[in-house]
Amino acid sequence: MSGTQMIGPLSQIPVGEGRNMVVGDRTLAVFHLHGGEVYATQPTCPHRGGPLADGLTGTHTVVCPLHDRTFDLRTGAGPDCSIIVVPVRVENGLMSVELATA
Repeated sequence: MSGTQMIGPLSQIPVGEGRNMVVGDRTLAVFHLHGGEVYATQPTCPHRGGPLADGLTGTHTVVCPLHDRTFDLRTGAGPDCSIIVVPVRVENGLMSVELATA
């Protein structure tokens, strides 16, 4: 079972940056990239718990600010660990995600 959860307006995330957003009972790191793409991931790096939303973004990547691990925002793949990626939909300037519910 799943449900659509609103994140909020895309305008609250500057281009090229990420923000932690509370969505339902979860926190997601949400990224607004220079190409206009929007991605959401788990909020912390699985390596040492670094805050991913504070990382540097690239074309389709984020670099953990603690230990420079780079993750692909499309797939979650990283050098020696991976992150959970949640697809984001943007309609009329509003972001939403489809989250599994219990």
